[in-house]
This record gives sequence, C-alpha cells and structure tokens, in this order.
Amino acid sequence: MENYFNYFTEIEEQFRKCRAEPVLLSPLDWALIESWKDQGFPLEAVLAGIARAFEKFKSRKRTYRKVNTLAYCSQEVYRAVQESQAASAQGGAVATAKAETPAPFSAEEVARFLIRCAAAVENAAGAARTKDRDVLADELAEASASLRALAENIPPIATSYLEGLERNLTVLEEKINASLVRGTPVEELTQLRTEVDRGLVTYRRRMPAAEVDLLGRRSLMNRLLEHYGIPRLSLFYL
Repeated sequence: MENYFNYFTEIEEQFRKCRAEPVLLSPLDWALIESWKDQGFPLEAVLAGIARAFEKFKSRKRTYRKVNTLAYCSQEVYRAVQESQAASAQGGAVATAKAETPAPFSAEEVARFLIRCAAAVENAAGAARTKDRDVLADELAEASASLRALAENIPPIATSYLEGLERNLTVLEEKINASLVRGTPVEELTQLRTEVDRGLVTYRRRMPAAEVDLLGRRSLMNRLLEHYGIPRLSLFYL
C-alpha cells in the first residue's frame, strides 16, 4: 500500500471512476471498506476487484440497471484478494525494510483531532451521567482522559508513529464500543440492530453469510458511536 492512510479514499475514487457517474457511498459501503481494511485486504487487490466487477457488468447485454452499492463488487474483490495471497505465497516474498515515508499529518493536526475526539467522548459521558448510567459515564470519562493523554505526548511525527497510534486508537474504540453495548438499554440496542439489518438486505444477496455478519457487527458499532455522538477514533477520519 503506497499510503496507509489513503485506503478509503483510493477505494472510493476507484468506485466512482469505474461507475463513471457521481455517487455517494452509503454508511454500509464505508463499513464494508472498513471490514476489508480490518481483514488486511491489500489495497491493490481491492482496486483490481472493483475494476473487474465493472468490466463484467459492462460486458452484459442488459445494462439498464446501475451499480449503486459497493456490495456489487464484493465477490470480485474477494477473488482478487485470494489471487493476491496465492501469488505472494508462491513467490515466497521476503519482507524488506522500507524507507520511512513522509507523514501525511502534522503533530498539530493529530493533536487537534485527538482533543476533538476526547471532548466528544467527554460530552457522551456527561449525557450518560444525566441518565443515571454511571458505569458507562465512568468508562467514557476514562477513555476521554486516555485520548487527552495521547494528545499531550506526541513525538516528532513519522508514518511509523502514526501507524502505532492508529492501533492504539483501534483498541480504545473497541473498549468504548464494549462499554456502549453494556450500558445501552435493550430497547435502544434492538432498534439500532433493526436499522442495521434493514440496510443489509442488498448485501445478503451478494456476500457470504460470514462476511455479512462481520459487516453487520461493524455497522452496529458505527451506529452506536453515532447514537452517542462519538466520532470514529481513527486517523482515517482525520
């Protein structure tokens, strides 16, 4: 991957270019991209799979329908990823040290992002406190403090540091999501799950059940964060 932090934008641009018409990716499309990232799908393979899916679509005699969702490309993406993994295994690629690439963000940008996220989590903690959800409030307050500590201890920016910070933020976001699941009333969780399941109908027709389940869990996590007004704790959203 040429730039670790270009994963989302590169895929979005490839989809738009292949479609040849403007389109906004849905929240589920973004969650699908994130599931590919989490599974370690190489960017090059994902881009190739999207291009291949559109080539097959355009070769059909009947093309009165349009490709409106990234889910349409999922099967070709999985196939391209498998081919990439097989080629790497057969080639016996040996890892080589790479030169440090220029960091895409400055220390000031990262600090502002972390402080902004900390403030949002702190606000969510206050809202939880007003609803007598004290355990959730305490856990969110602790997460907010962790974000502020990260903002106060930023070393000279390098891509390797940013990748390490991204891993820390991923762990912290997972802890926050676990707290939200435990601290959210059953009726609210049920409503959010229903909304997610409703949106997955198109994806169920084009993706394996295990992948749909993974996408559903990721989408529910995203909806929970949105429900509490907490931004994504990822430099991909900086």
